[in-house]
Amino acid sequence: MNTAEQPDHRAAVAAEAARFADLVRGADMTAPVPTCPGWNLTDLVRHTGSVHRWFSVLLRQRIQAPPTSRDVDLRLPERADGYADWLSAGAAEAAEVFAGTDLDAPMWVWGADGHARFWVRRMLFETLVHRVDAERALGLPSAVDRALARDGVDEFLVNLPFAGLFAPKVAHLRGPGRLIRFACTDTDGSWLVQLRPDGFGLVPDAGAAADAVVTAPAADLLLLLYGRLDRSAAAVSAEGDAELLDLWFANSEF
Repeated sequence: MNTAEQPDHRAAVAAEAARFADLVRGADMTAPVPTCPGWNLTDLVRHTGSVHRWFSVLLRQRIQAPPTSRDVDLRLPERADGYADWLSAGAAEAAEVFAGTDLDAPMWVWGADGHARFWVRRMLFETLVHRVDAERALGLPSAVDRALARDGVDEFLVNLPFAGLFAPKVAHLRGPGRLIRFACTDTDGSWLVQLRPDGFGLVPDAGAAADAVVTAPAADLLLLLYGRLDRSAAAVSAEGDAELLDLWFANSEF
């Protein structure tokens, strides 16, 4: 488990959204997105901007129970060349909501942290990963801040056990106490996941011998967990029980 100071998620959302919008401004919005099969850039931006607006509604309403509807006035642009400004407008709206939100306020969430801050942190990594998707679609290199990447790995592993509603394959992540350690090679991040007969999740890492170990620089580890990088990549080391790792990577994306 990790105790490092978290980045400023509100500022990071704004920065990632601005970076994303700059990428697609003037781009061919029909370009396919290889990391999101079946999507083009328009689909990718529409999804990300819709998430911004949806999460903003949840935060504004301080919801205390699962929402019964996802109807949101998306105000979609009429032309494909309007999507960059549309994405920026949604991020600006989110920033206004963030500024008026007590991030420690209790809220309904689908993940582990039942406070408003959950949604801001979730919006950050939704935006960051899809920004990388846009760069892949445009044939551009990607860079992810090390501290953000480390925090993103933590956010992913903390919340994955709760993601069954929209990632049903996580139900297959079961095992007789099998342990997988994920660790960053360029920072102190290290996480120990245990697969139990009734589920899986993070456990305190007291130096126990893991059945499999996956290490990589923080940015590569984040993209690996999100299925944007293969574990055969040069920056990734995956050792130990290969069948356990096959099970994990076949069922852990969301």
